[in-house]
Amino acid sequence: MPVTGDVKAVDASQPGDSQVQVYAVAPRENATPQEVVDGFLESMTSDDPEFRTTRKYLTKEASRSWRPSAFTTVLSKAPNRSDRPIRDSDRNSTGLSYTLTGEKVATVDGQSAYQPVAPMDYSRTLHLVRQNGADGKEWRIDAVPDGLLLGQSDFKRLYRSVNKYYFASGPTAGQSTLVTDPVYVRNRTDPITGMDTVTQTVRSLIKGPTNWLRPVVDSRFPTGTALRKGVSTLVPDDRNVLKVPLNKKSDEVGQRSCRMMASQVFYTVRDLTSARVEQVELQRSDGSPLCVLDADQAEEFAPDGSSGGPDSQYFVDAKGHVQRIPGSTRGSGEPEPVNGPLGDGPVRMSTVGVARDEQSAAAVSQNGASLYVSSIASEDELPAPSVTSKAKNPENRLSAPSWDGRGDLWVADRDPDDARLLRFTGGTGQPLEVMVPGLDGARIEALRLSADGVRIALLLTDDGHTTLKIGRIERQGAGEKQEVSVVELRQAAPQLTDVTAMSWSGRSRLVVVGKEQGGVQQVRYVQADGSAPASGVLPGANQVSSVAAADDEQLPLMADTEGDGIVKLSPGDNWQTVLKEGSSLVYPG
Repeated sequence: MPVTGDVKAVDASQPGDSQVQVYAVAPRENATPQEVVDGFLESMTSDDPEFRTTRKYLTKEASRSWRPSAFTTVLSKAPNRSDRPIRDSDRNSTGLSYTLTGEKVATVDGQSAYQPVAPMDYSRTLHLVRQNGADGKEWRIDAVPDGLLLGQSDFKRLYRSVNKYYFASGPTAGQSTLVTDPVYVRNRTDPITGMDTVTQTVRSLIKGPTNWLRPVVDSRFPTGTALRKGVSTLVPDDRNVLKVPLNKKSDEVGQRSCRMMASQVFYTVRDLTSARVEQVELQRSDGSPLCVLDADQAEEFAPDGSSGGPDSQYFVDAKGHVQRIPGSTRGSGEPEPVNGPLGDGPVRMSTVGVARDEQSAAAVSQNGASLYVSSIASEDELPAPSVTSKAKNPENRLSAPSWDGRGDLWVADRDPDDARLLRFTGGTGQPLEVMVPGLDGARIEALRLSADGVRIALLLTDDGHTTLKIGRIERQGAGEKQEVSVVELRQAAPQLTDVTAMSWSGRSRLVVVGKEQGGVQQVRYVQADGSAPASGVLPGANQVSSVAAADDEQLPLMADTEGDGIVKLSPGDNWQTVLKEGSSLVYPG
């Protein structure tokens, strides 16, 4: 038994315990109204096939009209039922109403997309009537909201996050740039469709991207494509080949398009099965092979960072010069100055961002006023500043720069009189202003671009608090006339009232440093859709001011700290000091 530490309340089902399974129980004879309501709520947390048992708590009409798959409402804890019912005002009615309350933290829509919200009050009503049953009068629910209502612990037990993959669209997108689209599917078997987790995921993939991502990605599956009727289980065979039977809509697809379809399936399901999928075979409606794609062939379409990428790290030393830690997978590389004026030039730098091909870098001067872009692969003279902020206060000048997967450079000018988000095509030329219509008066403090180039993470300050939001990057036109905007900003860490640092960590995950209301600083992972993985909280470090993570999730997490200098956190290890002096450590991007 523990003898130290805080006392904390726990729910009946522990978060992340996927082995716990709840079985639905039908209402007992002469069940009271309270028992009917409680039984109905408990039954929703089960894997009851087609919710047949759950529907026994409803009248026949309510059972026919109730749509449990419409959406899922997630509360911080299991819903509370009012102790006393409200009787109908009609004297001739014996109906009762119970109020369900709680703190709403998220919803999962009909596309299985997770949508977090700032914690808010939730209140809905269930209405009961007495009806004739097999054993006389019985209480049943005749008015029920659509969807499921789950506490957070039950939601994490019943659902799991999976990444679907689609190809980036737009005039400058490469045909093989895969973008993650995270959704939540049921663990084990979906009560409505009877499909296992892999089949649910493939079905969702084929149906298309979620609404938020749809404007910037494409699917290679023809419109109307679906799994062959009756398919409810997809399991790799003894050769680790996953065979996916499709309907007639894809029968005439060409080989190139088919391989791209298969790559979407391959990267979507590769981490879902106990045996790693080595090959995907798409089948025509008659069962004949449409195309086959193995792991080696899938490398052509590998998402950024999925098959390894740059593992060098860069930082600004105490003299204001940019240094590189080469090949530092284990953190054992010795720092060395980068080539060119950023490594040994006349201007002292404060922050740096390195292009993903590691040929160029951008650095902001120590006073935060000027942005310099230079080659780090050859010796050149220091060029003129690419942009200069006119803000009087250094804290209101340029943010740390960031590069997207398309080779464009981004930086924010935080001048209160002329705040702008700027982009440099290919890292060169004149700064182009990027419109961000959803700011609503907030100021961009920091930014990080995703490797796929279609999402941007922004730290926004408003009313004394700094929050993390993810925006979708939309591009219209091509070349110098291309218009770029960041739209539909959405909360990525609503549970944190103040976020001080963040970085992308892999394809659809970020590492953030922040505080909950009244809490202390913590380092944690969040998903790009705003959900928090069960193992998201990381060991604490002393006063973290910035954090850096790589596209490859196996590389160490790095952080700038007060007192300990630059530290690293390798998978399964504790924080270790790498450099006592230095700041602004980053991976390429």
